[in-house]
Amino acid sequence: MGVTMDGTKQQRRGNTRQRIQDVALALFAEQGYEKTSLREIAERLDVTKAALYYHFKTKEEIIVSLFEDLTKPILELIEWGRGQPHTLETKQEIIRRYSEALQGAEPLFRFMQENQATVRELRIGDTFKDRMRGLRDILINPEADLVDQVRSVSAMFTLHAGMFVMQDIEGDPEKKREAVLEVALDLVTQAHEHARGTD
Repeated sequence: MGVTMDGTKQQRRGNTRQRIQDVALALFAEQGYEKTSLREIAERLDVTKAALYYHFKTKEEIIVSLFEDLTKPILELIEWGRGQPHTLETKQEIIRRYSEALQGAEPLFRFMQENQATVRELRIGDTFKDRMRGLRDILINPEADLVDQVRSVSAMFTLHAGMFVMQDIEGDPEKKREAVLEVALDLVTQAHEHARGTD
């Protein structure tokens, strides 16, 4: 896994479109989305505004493209999950892969959390909710007790909480991620085994 993550990072750095996205996101985080102009993004990248314009005409386009790129792994995960048997292994694998997808998209999710008005305006939130529902439908056993359905959904939100809430807690980031993942896996396992026990 280490190789692919670093490989992707190398690719991201070499690709102008992605460099624009990364720099824009960093600027939005530093000084706020509203206060950042395309000109400043171009200056930070050391390219002309025309060069930037070739890739993106507006700040909105940058954020929407980032959102589409970074949540593509979640879409692919939903596609994959729909074709799998409803086994515990499948559900655990979904949680593991979702944890990785979220890690890759962390700066974007921080942006979404801090710029909720923009997110609403650009309808990114709606798209994200649709993807969440897609994942939820694979994880949930519709015949399961309500408590077990809640457990399955909570596994996803445990991973979200891990991104934000755990940041302020002391400890090695990788160990925290593993701890969060373990709790999420426990929840889907409990829900699944419970449901099977009631057959």
